[in-house]
Amino acid sequence: MRYAIPVSGGVVSPHFGHCEHFALIDVDELTKKIIRKDLVTSPGHQPGLLPEWLAEQGASFVIASGMGSRAQSLFQQNRIGLIVGTTETDPEKAVQSYLNGELAVGNNICDH
Repeated sequence: MRYAIPVSGGVVSPHFGHCEHFALIDVDELTKKIIRKDLVTSPGHQPGLLPEWLAEQGASFVIASGMGSRAQSLFQQNRIGLIVGTTETDPEKAVQSYLNGELAVGNNICDH
């Protein structure tokens, strides 16, 4: 399974659509171990682009801090799972915490 996490300045980006990169983290679901991590440059912020682009990258799940409701809807349409409101700043720790059922989440900081 491939997880996508928006990253800016090396940490989980507070604003999904304006991140610098995406950490694409592949996980062995049986062992709950990270088997690969790639950092790819974001194609930029254009309405509706990122959900489709991440689907093309093979993402099956997104962990984000803040994300607008339209983007959330587009991820659902692309059959990509979604957790919004993570308070974890380290992308790998966010994935590992999610896999262990321990990911801390708060409020979605985006209001659009």
